[in-house]
Amino acid sequence: MSRGYKLLNHQRQIYSTDEPGTLGGYRPDRIYGRLDCPSALRHLAGGTYAKHRVFFADEPMAIAAGFRPCGVCLKDRYELWKSDPSALFTAVVKDA
Repeated sequence: MSRGYKLLNHQRQIYSTDEPGTLGGYRPDRIYGRLDCPSALRHLAGGTYAKHRVFFADEPMAIAAGFRPCGVCLKDRYELWKSDPSALFTAVVKDA
């Protein structure tokens, strides 16, 4: 029996899949990060973050949807994005 995970695609539309997302995001600020990110977990515990939570299949999809890396759990990616957003996309595509 499938769980029917809901992920965000590159057009920022929700779609259902049998595969869970590998990254989580916060829609209002367009930030993505690891599912175990300490900052995201802290905000989730606060109670208001969950309704804005989205999930991505992978990092290229998060970037294509216009989200940026988290400065806490993806510090290296965040620093690269901060210095040159297009360099981040190039690095992610190369790593894929």
